[in-house]
Amino acid sequence: MKRQVLAALSTAVLLATAGCGSGGSAAQGAPTSADPKSMTGTVTVWLMNEAQTSWPELVQQVNDEFAAKYPKVRLRLSYQTWADKTTALDAALKDGTAPDVVELGNTETMKYILNGSLAPVDRTTFDNSDAWIKGLVNTCSYQDKLFCVPYYAGARVGIYNAQLFQDATGSADFPKSEDELFGALDKVQARNKGTAGFSPLYLPGPYWYAAMSYVAAYDGAIARFDSTGRWHGTLHDPKSQQGIQHFVDLVKKYNKGDWKVNEANQAAVLGKQKTAMLYGNGWEIGTATAPVSGDPRLKDVLKVVGMPGPNGKPLPSFIGGSDLAVTAKSQSAALAADWIRMFTSTKSEQVLADKDTLPNNLTQLAPLRNKPATAAAANAVPDAWFTPLAPGWSAVEKQNVLVNMLGDILKGKSVDEATKDADAAIDQLINNPS
Repeated sequence: MKRQVLAALSTAVLLATAGCGSGGSAAQGAPTSADPKSMTGTVTVWLMNEAQTSWPELVQQVNDEFAAKYPKVRLRLSYQTWADKTTALDAALKDGTAPDVVELGNTETMKYILNGSLAPVDRTTFDNSDAWIKGLVNTCSYQDKLFCVPYYAGARVGIYNAQLFQDATGSADFPKSEDELFGALDKVQARNKGTAGFSPLYLPGPYWYAAMSYVAAYDGAIARFDSTGRWHGTLHDPKSQQGIQHFVDLVKKYNKGDWKVNEANQAAVLGKQKTAMLYGNGWEIGTATAPVSGDPRLKDVLKVVGMPGPNGKPLPSFIGGSDLAVTAKSQSAALAADWIRMFTSTKSEQVLADKDTLPNNLTQLAPLRNKPATAAAANAVPDAWFTPLAPGWSAVEKQNVLVNMLGDILKGKSVDEATKDADAAIDQLINNPS
């Protein structure tokens, strides 16, 4: 999943004792040495900086466990930013300096699977693999092989200001249906008409994850795999167009800001009380209530809820999250796989669950489905949608095909014409490994 992350790339830090040599090249199972304490080598790990800022104790716990098992193996860890990671990884893969373990957003995995950058791993050697969330497993799988391990999941939810709803409607409770929500938003808008730039629902125009949720709500799709063995764009299909039109209508009616601005800083809009609600990731509450980017006084005012969608059903959510992979040319592949095994163990995933981060499996996810802070996202995950698992999807995303389509529609191009153009662009890119 691609997330906007503010922390900078950290320098690599040495976390275990120095050693030399190789830990082996097979990633399928745990190292086979009779005495792990005699093994030597170096394992380099790239994690995204959520791990550094949100669950550093998990990282330390796993690194301590790894060091105790392999005291002569050197472990090097660096934290990456989403903005720079792909460029850095591509360069490292090209010049032979790639890490042994890399965290990948789940929209990134297929590119690296198809270009041969990831080593297959044995699913049966990892905790809870029979209960892994299907959407995450799909992002790691190709031709019946597993090339990465689910790490954590995410789903988009509604986040609303209960006080603003209370003031406008007489109730702090979130509406149950989309029609009821629209009625409440109209009252919120009327109540705050004197506040410059106030949007009752802040729904950014280029927010394609949200737009495609409405496409999914009408049983449409970005692209489909046909009987000829090729992918083709399906945004011009009537059901997809219906979802896109629904999204565009909401943007035009409720977003009173600049329609060209994306969702990167939408939590700050919520924190400044320039909107009564948004559709985003649960962790964005942290940004909205932080001292600099938001308002700490909103801590007990902002609530997370399931987003109602068309036709009386919940709005389908994109399944976000991250996976962990062993790179194909790792000289310490078995050791790298064992580090991943420790980092995604039941014990480790429980640390994430205790922090209201969705774990990689349905067993540990279950309690979060009834917890107020996590229920909306946890209940959205099992039925969430995902981007096409196609060779050229990353190129479609990189070239902003969906963003450009939405921008064209908001500038006046018809949905019919814009979706035809988008499908043509998708068809040129989606079947070619990128």
